[in-house]
Amino acid sequence: MQSRLFAHGTFRDAGNSRKFEVRNPANGSVIAPVADGGPDDAHAAVDAAAAAFPSWRALTALERARPLRRLAELMLRDAERLADLCSQECGKPLAEARTEVAYAASFLEWFAEEGRRVYGETIPASDPAKRLMVLKRPCGVAAAITPWNFPLAMVTRKMGPALAAGCTQVVKPAEQTPLSALAIAELSVEAGLPAGVLNVVPGSGAAAIAGVFFERPEVRHVSFTGSTEVGKLLIRQSADRVVRVSLELGGHAPFIVFDDADLDAAVAGAIASKFRNAGQTCVCANRFLVQRGIHDAFVERFAAVVAALKVGDGRAPGTQVGPLIDDAGLAKAEAHVADAIAQGARAATGGRRVRVDGCADRFLEPTVLVGVTPAMRCFREETFGPVAPVCAFDREEDAVRMANDTPYGLAAYVWTRDGARIMHVSEALDYGIVGVNDALPAVAQAPFGGVKQSGLGREGGRQGIEEYLDLRYVSWRIGK
Repeated sequence: MQSRLFAHGTFRDAGNSRKFEVRNPANGSVIAPVADGGPDDAHAAVDAAAAAFPSWRALTALERARPLRRLAELMLRDAERLADLCSQECGKPLAEARTEVAYAASFLEWFAEEGRRVYGETIPASDPAKRLMVLKRPCGVAAAITPWNFPLAMVTRKMGPALAAGCTQVVKPAEQTPLSALAIAELSVEAGLPAGVLNVVPGSGAAAIAGVFFERPEVRHVSFTGSTEVGKLLIRQSADRVVRVSLELGGHAPFIVFDDADLDAAVAGAIASKFRNAGQTCVCANRFLVQRGIHDAFVERFAAVVAALKVGDGRAPGTQVGPLIDDAGLAKAEAHVADAIAQGARAATGGRRVRVDGCADRFLEPTVLVGVTPAMRCFREETFGPVAPVCAFDREEDAVRMANDTPYGLAAYVWTRDGARIMHVSEALDYGIVGVNDALPAVAQAPFGGVKQSGLGREGGRQGIEEYLDLRYVSWRIGK
């Protein structure tokens, strides 16, 4: 297990020789002491990326694709090891961690090929003596600040397009989960990625490291996944040098179930969307809006399945719901439940802490709340925990109005068998991603991102690589 920072193709201790402990959220045990990188280490990593940029940019897209494809192959080869590490760091069940490994590798595979399809264009000139062209060039050194809840996939979702476009990159992983990022860096050496193209600086001082990214003129793009509050701070920091930012921020996803929905499919989708990673995903369903005619039947079936979910250490056999990432995460989820019940909601199932033998006190029963109203915190705020608030609605327009009544706009889900309704509601929802009878719409080949206060830019799809490219217009006079 690699626990030192990675710069210019080598692993080394932090310049100050300090370390911080990475702990398993399920049981509190120390997984490893990790190099606690600071601003000096971030500067050194940017230096390495800047030095590597000219030669990496000069390669053909095919040449850049080869180590990216090889890295994807190595991740799949080491899937069990990576999944176990991911489960230890962030607490998610092993089955989900294995899925994340494949998902993470898919971004490297996709962008290795998409880099070969970065096309320019010619423009019809108004002067017969001119030729007009648009070229696309990598923007420069890119920085990535990744979250803890998908410690493998959020690295590759940023790394894949940046490197395929011809940029070099410095990654600052979340302090809760740096080991997964360092494992990717270790495999990148085996994959043949040139020194300095990828650099990883773990550290407990995220703000200081991010400050280096916005200070250095070589850094032309910063990609961040995390809270809306931090995203706003990064936008302000980006203003001084007009640094390009891509932001995937908070979500508050509605899960709308209409009377004509396939009830069994809707319940299965609700489980998959809500309780993946114990509800700690930015696109997980956060509000369940169920049409009144199907409301009681949905709640009965949904609560029965939720009550049967197995809670435990993510590495234990059969675990379906792991721990909250930390005490603050548990406290927030509990506060949302308490607030809803105080205002008249009731728990159809769950709502209490769960004691798991040999583990820390950081588990919450998967919870279904009924009788929820828009006044309650769980309806207005992102819970980021295994809490499913259910609210009834009568008409289609009511569901759309309630769903859109939020400053966030990342993902939304719609369950219906009515084709016309699918079009009407998909067009009316103010969200960047809409899953129609699909609880897991995110794939490498499609654009991922939100509107309103859920972010700027897109990751994935052909759009994802555009974030790392500058346009250069060339006007060429070829005659008198």
